[in-house]
Amino acid sequence: MGLNITNSMPLAIKALDFRAYRQKMISSNIANVDTPYYRSRDIRFEDILKNEAKKLHGEANRNLELAKTNPLHLAFDDQNDIDKAKVFFRGTHPTRNDANNVDIDIESTEMSKNAIMFEALTSAIKKEGMIFKSVLEASGKIQ
Repeated sequence: MGLNITNSMPLAIKALDFRAYRQKMISSNIANVDTPYYRSRDIRFEDILKNEAKKLHGEANRNLELAKTNPLHLAFDDQNDIDKAKVFFRGTHPTRNDANNVDIDIESTEMSKNAIMFEALTSAIKKEGMIFKSVLEASGKIQ
């Protein structure tokens, strides 16, 4: 993207991308409110952001390794889903007669929460840019 003042800027940008993707997913759920057999979907990306934050702060390799007492033991590999957000079906609501489980109230609430988080991330990114701009302006005035 450019010059970053903080190390967390790439994390904020990635979170913004996930929020935009989640907004599309919620919009898709609302658009399919009358589609028979449609199941509402959502995305879980908080674990990915936590792992990215650990990488930024140098905590990525603090995991306890699994002991292998025999060379025939299989290696434990939990890295498969680290770079993938988990898309899941929301199955906690009762299904209607047409097997559609989209609840417009829940989708509207989730869309509002997501929009607030998106706006907060956008404001944080803008604020970092404003800080950088003010530093440049201040340094240009001192001669």
